[in-house]
Amino acid sequence: MTYRDAGVDIDAGNTVVERIKPLVKRTFRPEVMGGLGGFGALFDLAGKYREPVLVSGTDGVGTKLKLAQQLGRHDSIGIDLVGMCVNDVLVQGAEPLFFLDYFATGKLDVDTTVAVVGGIARGCELAGCALIGGETAEMPDMYGPGEYDLAGFTVAAVEKSQLLDGSRVSQGDVLIGIASSGPHSNGYSLIRRILERSGAPMGFDLGESTLEDALMAPTALYVKPVLELLRRHGVDGIHGMAHITGGGLTENIIRVVPQGLGLDIAASAWPQPPVFAWLQQAGAVADAEMWRTFNCGIGFVLIVPPAQAAAIGNDLDGLGLQNWQIGQVTATGGGERVRIG
Repeated sequence: MTYRDAGVDIDAGNTVVERIKPLVKRTFRPEVMGGLGGFGALFDLAGKYREPVLVSGTDGVGTKLKLAQQLGRHDSIGIDLVGMCVNDVLVQGAEPLFFLDYFATGKLDVDTTVAVVGGIARGCELAGCALIGGETAEMPDMYGPGEYDLAGFTVAAVEKSQLLDGSRVSQGDVLIGIASSGPHSNGYSLIRRILERSGAPMGFDLGESTLEDALMAPTALYVKPVLELLRRHGVDGIHGMAHITGGGLTENIIRVVPQGLGLDIAASAWPQPPVFAWLQQAGAVADAEMWRTFNCGIGFVLIVPPAQAAAIGNDLDGLGLQNWQIGQVTATGGGERVRIG
């Protein structure tokens, strides 16, 4: 018997590597040493930082993968994978340096794999980080026909003096919400259940887009504009940041707010994209559940001193990011720390 008889096609794996090499090469930064295909990936940090702090993150894209596979839309799910990782490490003011991916499937389909990795490479280009390595695993009997799974890993760096840890957040600070591109990669187990029960066609018109396009819109990548904001305003102008992922607006912003302080968020401060109104109506989802499950149109939040809020909002406009002042940091007497109303 051969490995191919057992369901693993080494030749197909080699074909994938050759086809993705030019896609990966476009993401390389000057610090990358060597190319794709070694046992370990090399990245030279010499001379770039005085007191570097490394910030690492890992994530997947959840059951949005199931929807991508059902719809045959494989070219942008890799952007989601990158976004969920790099937006997380960005919260601490860190610049993503490099990214690695893990792609696992039952039977390797070369075109699908290249499409997925091509999306990962595109996400890395948009975030300015190098796709420095990865792993493709073909595992018969672990996954059904057409199924695959993804995981991503990123390493970022920030000067120790510029690290954002939430300690500067103060009462009266303003919350600036930056628009999401849709549900990003959170809440899809609920989304898929709503789709199943509603019976709505994926071509359903939401006004701005179809239901399918709204649900499959890739996660927005905030890295380059937010790093530019940090260069302009520094840690005195931006006290804290939050990536709105699982847990929604209710549970993510408060993670970077010191004890004794809370949040007062005005739900009317920004227009929610139509897809969220559809999900709430079609699924009869309560307001509190919406805030805790979805980003509801806000993908990233800056916590800034009041004196800087207008200038930062103007800069965000100039950088092409829709934004709104959505609330403020308040004192709390030990009760509920997050109020959305």
